[in-house]
Formats: sequence, structure tokens, C-alpha cells
Amino acid sequence: MAAILALYSAVVYVLFLGTFLYAIGFVEGVLVPKTIDSGLAGQLLTAIVIDAVLLGVFALQHSIMARPAFKRVWTRIVPEAAERSTYVLFATAALALICWQWQPLPQLVWSVDRPTAAAIILAISWCGWGMLLISTFLISHWQLFGLSQGFGRLFGRAPHEHSNFATPLFYRWMRHPIYVGFILAFWAAPHMSVGHLLFAALSTGYILVGIWFEERDLIAQFGDRYRQYRQSVGMLIPKLRGGFRTPVTQGAARPGAGGDAGRSI
Repeated sequence: MAAILALYSAVVYVLFLGTFLYAIGFVEGVLVPKTIDSGLAGQLLTAIVIDAVLLGVFALQHSIMARPAFKRVWTRIVPEAAERSTYVLFATAALALICWQWQPLPQLVWSVDRPTAAAIILAISWCGWGMLLISTFLISHWQLFGLSQGFGRLFGRAPHEHSNFATPLFYRWMRHPIYVGFILAFWAAPHMSVGHLLFAALSTGYILVGIWFEERDLIAQFGDRYRQYRQSVGMLIPKLRGGFRTPVTQGAARPGAGGDAGRSI
């Protein structure tokens, strides 16, 4: 059973990684056969409704399956060690559905034609992808995507959640650097189409709703420590003062949760 769980988590991670890399190309318009603006433009209202439904499916899956109440029920059906990988599998399917069925609206909203300015905007977008990737490792990339749980039994470690509160690197300055990375990646576009704008706007709306649910869960988990952190550190924009320093407690060196760790992503 342990070997099957480990194999399951590894296969799911590979599927996720491939889909996520495709999604980056989809948004940036590079190296993939279908991008956010490729294909024939359909009827405006129909395309908006379809695209909104696709993003809604993605948002609902993420928000519902990430909630502690859902996970308590869900782990009666699937093994606890497979819960996170199953979440990632459903998220991967929802993301693949967006890339597959997205209806393009290629009409331009703005276009930056000066090469230097366009290059700077594009660099900001790629920095956003880099920030979110780094941030996943700051809060334990392998646990976030289910590998630690899936391989835990194989190596004799029981599945567990991080219980320590830590604020490494970006988390000292903003509570949700993963979400900041997504926002930069989505909005920093030298050529913004109607479809891309719709994608960015609806995704940002989901992020703001997701933050509300996530911070509620983090307060329930960490109590006054997270309330103090929330008062000291900006949600998405750093506050203009020194960064937050986590109080030193036994075992606190282990990467924990500053934000994004409610795992609504």
C-alpha cells in the first residue's frame, strides 16, 4: 500500500508539473500549440460565459477542497496520505480544462510597442512566475503538492501538517507571495487582449476571495500569532517598515505558514 501511495503521488506530481508548465506557455503565449489568444474568436457574450464558467470550476474546486471541513469528510473516503495528491489531481484537471476549452477574445485592450518597455513588462511577468515557484519551496514544495505525504509511509513517516509558524524571505514582507506572483504573471502583459484581461481580472477576484477563506483558516490554526502577523505585514503589497520577524520558539526553524499555507492555491 505504501508503494502504491508513493507511486500515485509521483504520477500526480508529474501530471501537475506538465500541465502547469503548459499553463505558463498558455498565458505567456510561448512554446505551446494553444495560447490564451490563439484560435478563432467566437461570439463575445458566449466566449465570456464559457471562460467565466471554466475559471469558476477551477476556483470552486480549489476553495471547496482546500477547506478543513471538506478534508475531514474527504479523508473518510481517500487515505489521508493521498488527500493532498488527490486535491492536486483535481486541480490539474481543472487547469487542463481551462487550457483546452478557453475561448479566445484576441481584440487588443492595450499594446506596448516600444521594445524596451515591452521587455520590462515581460520581465515582470516572468519574475512573477519565479516568485511563486520560490515561495512554494519556502513553505515546503513537496508537501504542498502531496509528495511528502505520499512517500511518508514508504519511508516510515506518518503524514502530518506543518504546525510551526515561520515567515521566511518573501513572507517577512507580504503575507501571500504566491498570489502576488500569480497577479504579476497575469497582469504584466505588453499586449493585453480582451481574453487575457478577462482571465487576469477573474483570477484576481478569485485570489482575493481565496485569501479571505485562507486567512480565516490560518487564524483558526495559529490564533494571535497570525493576527499579529496580519497587522504587521501587508497582504499583497509590503508595508513601508521593517519586515516581520517570527518569534523564536522550539522547532520554529522548520518552514511553516506565513500565508498561502491554507493551501487554497
